[in-house]
Amino acid sequence: MLSGGGQALTAAERVAWLRLIRSDNVGPVTFRQLLSRFGSAAAAIEALPELSRKAGRGVTVTPQAKAEDEIAGLERYGARLVAQSEPDYPPHLHHIPAAPPLITMAGGERLDWQRTVGIVGARNASTAGVKMTRLLATDLGERGYSVVSGLARGIDTAAHRASLSTGTIAVLAGGFDKIYPDENIPLAHDILDNGGALLTEMPLGWEPRARDFPRRNRLVSGLSLGIVVVEAAKRSGSLITARLALEQNRDVFAVPGSPLDPRAEGGNSLIQQGARLITCAEDIIEVLGSADPARMALFDAEWQPDEIGEMPAEDDRARLLEALSNTPVEVDELIAATGIGPSAMQMLLLELDIAGRIEWSSGQLVALRYE
Repeated sequence: MLSGGGQALTAAERVAWLRLIRSDNVGPVTFRQLLSRFGSAAAAIEALPELSRKAGRGVTVTPQAKAEDEIAGLERYGARLVAQSEPDYPPHLHHIPAAPPLITMAGGERLDWQRTVGIVGARNASTAGVKMTRLLATDLGERGYSVVSGLARGIDTAAHRASLSTGTIAVLAGGFDKIYPDENIPLAHDILDNGGALLTEMPLGWEPRARDFPRRNRLVSGLSLGIVVVEAAKRSGSLITARLALEQNRDVFAVPGSPLDPRAEGGNSLIQQGARLITCAEDIIEVLGSADPARMALFDAEWQPDEIGEMPAEDDRARLLEALSNTPVEVDELIAATGIGPSAMQMLLLELDIAGRIEWSSGQLVALRYE
């Protein structure tokens, strides 16, 4: 049961959105800025070559035929593209940094996307960890929560299987036709056959790489009100998901484990750092059911594109390039150093980003890209 504001895109608009997000150096943040500046994806596509030229480097725009082929390919798989402005975009994703403008989805029409809990953990899960996961997922499902996970081996697989009949959402690291691992392809079909959903932001045909899994993990946490870590090593993707959940203002829960088991180190460490220790589903429901109303109001707001106001002056670009270096710096420092207004600075950084001349790091630090 997806709900939200906005209107469905026309077929032409959907192709334009896909062309824009698949174009060189256009990520979710840049996409929003382009849409805000130019009013539509089609207008932004027209402007891309000139924007990149101003920054001193050309950019390749995804051809219309390629975008149309991807849409046709998705339809053959029974999947659909959903835009961030549309009513059936998963509501909690609106409120994460760099939310994907377009996602590929299949199924999920009957799920409750408002009441969601993510369950993650070790791929080499213990028998006890799998049993605990099944108990949590089953009980959460019976209480009306949809279970979100990443379709990985171990804990993810156990969470999906235990919630097949009550509703589960699997987030893929690769394209819709590149489900990983191969052994979970039958599970993906079972999820759809039982009314669940598959979801990804990656293009059709995309083979998942190591760096795609943290990107997937931010969607697992972003779709969820809270994340449960059942088993996890001290350095693992599950702990990355937990960190992302905290950054997204989600609750983090952890199942305690034996200090002698390396698979319990991550969960125990999370508890030491303030994650909520849980032993049953009721511990999770008690927290999520009494969530702070002011915080939960964030999840009710409709998505709106950012606004870009003043345009840069002729000499602003030169001043910004002189101020930038290979050392990351905060945007506010650049504004203070150059005297360029915030909106004009945003536009200039947008041009440089599209041209691939800058790179961003944590904390919104920006630097010239090494060449």
